[in-house]
Amino acid sequence: MDTRLFMRFPGGRAKALTLSYDDGVEQDVRLIGIMQKYGLKGTFNLNSGNYAPEGTVYPAGTIHRRMDRAHVDALYRDSGMEVAVHGLTHPFLEQLPVNQCTREVLQDRENLEAQFHTIVRGMAYPFGTFSDQVVDCLKACGIVYSRTVISSGRFDIPRDWLRLEATCHHNDPRLMDLAKKFVEEKSSEPRLFYLWGHSYEFEANDNWNVIEDFAAYMGGREEIWYATNIEIYDYVDAYKRLTFSTDGRLVHNPTAYPLYFTTAKGDFCVKPGETLKL
Repeated sequence: MDTRLFMRFPGGRAKALTLSYDDGVEQDVRLIGIMQKYGLKGTFNLNSGNYAPEGTVYPAGTIHRRMDRAHVDALYRDSGMEVAVHGLTHPFLEQLPVNQCTREVLQDRENLEAQFHTIVRGMAYPFGTFSDQVVDCLKACGIVYSRTVISSGRFDIPRDWLRLEATCHHNDPRLMDLAKKFVEEKSSEPRLFYLWGHSYEFEANDNWNVIEDFAAYMGGREEIWYATNIEIYDYVDAYKRLTFSTDGRLVHNPTAYPLYFTTAKGDFCVKPGETLKL
């Protein structure tokens, strides 16, 4: 008996793409414009304790320009992007005692939830640094995923969401080679391309063409699901809740998501609350 079983993303797609960008800087305006132009989605990790004072005007030549709260509101609200925790003041979390680490994470989460009237459960580690104690702290704070700065060069579905590795940074010289591999690859397994960075780097390096070319190539493809980090986490988490009979002939979906998978028998969608005979 052929027991192959592989998850599929919404619409039966085998591939997904997400982006993750940090610090809440002015260059995010241009980045989001590019993402929206090509239909890409992603997550912006914010330090709510480090917003610039209202009306801040930076000296000429300043590259790292954090936005004030009003501009943060105007940019991310209703943008289709996720906002996530990046530490209240962008500290090295692993250097802090556990109570201060908890405050940095939980206060940032609380501030963002109040500002955007949403539930925030995602994060990126400030400076990309963490420890087992920090991971335990995140769990206690209700954070379900946190991105590192480790680039795997792979398209695997994450197994450890609190030590989340990306496919690559946008300055990786392999970027477009990886993008082409991702698009052209024929694999039974579900695939995820995860891109990360800081949008101010495009200005610093005078290479906005990198993200424009990437977005133009990757965007607008029917076979790719474009999603935020939390959308991908929630879908994968829901998929794991599918319940199969021992003989594989029945599957029950206890979640609120329509869930997709493929087997040797074909492609299937199980509706919320449905028990399906395969």
